[in-house]
Amino acid sequence: MNREASTKYKYVNRVIFEKKVKNLDILTDKLIVIALFILIIHSIETLAYAVRLSGARVKLLASALSLFNVMVMVSRLANMMQQPFTGSLIDTVPEVNTLAFVEQQFRVIIGFASLGTLVGILLLPTFVAIFSRAIIHLSEERGSIPALFKKSVKIEYIKRGFKHIHMPSFSYLKGISWRDIPFKLFIINVLITAIYTIGVLSALYAALLAPERHATAMMSSGLINGLATILLIIFIDPKISILADDVINQRGSYLSLKRVSVMMMGSRLLGTVLAQLLFIPGAKYIAWFTQFMT
Repeated sequence: MNREASTKYKYVNRVIFEKKVKNLDILTDKLIVIALFILIIHSIETLAYAVRLSGARVKLLASALSLFNVMVMVSRLANMMQQPFTGSLIDTVPEVNTLAFVEQQFRVIIGFASLGTLVGILLLPTFVAIFSRAIIHLSEERGSIPALFKKSVKIEYIKRGFKHIHMPSFSYLKGISWRDIPFKLFIINVLITAIYTIGVLSALYAALLAPERHATAMMSSGLINGLATILLIIFIDPKISILADDVINQRGSYLSLKRVSVMMMGSRLLGTVLAQLLFIPGAKYIAWFTQFMT
């Protein structure tokens, strides 16, 4: 009986060890680099909401939008840089359990998108303070981004920046109630964020589901992300911009703008969580739809 128990114990330990090794194989150096890229991208895109808050705070919305465009450009550039690396994960998958292996790697990437969004939310108070001063300096430099960058890397301004670091606290949410949230806008942003998060990943996974149409499936990622961007521009950006204008023109309160901005950040976080659920169905839909493109 002791021998049977000992054999069973060794078998259980071997299974646990094999699972650990499998998980370590999934977390390759390349995957970690890609995941860090995704974390930075989603942190920047989340913090983009802080630019409008800062612009309304210092009454320089046009200058704020210039800084906002720079941030969006940086995040898009980083996204373009990581896409070939993400695609290369498909080229190095094992021949056994290929779909399961790729799925787990891609779910790690989606998880880092959620983590990056959360980091952006936690850094909101700090970056509102920093961006407010950056917008003022940008106005003083007559809109010159290179001059602003040159000034920002000086030791004096870096030390000032550290003084504006604020630890996140619930007091920042004072006056914000979930009852005041525009529910329709919240849901739309959740869906758009989910689509944008899985656009490339679902297309790459679809290439494995339909190998005879793999090129068509992979190229569809641009169409998906483009559609998500268009929906964002049509339904989300104008609403936030009008609220910011109302604050500057004293037709609305700064609290209302902050309320909606925090809500949009929260909806982005939920969107990245929803992406985990939509990832495989999205890939299957892309694989099915590609048959009509050939």
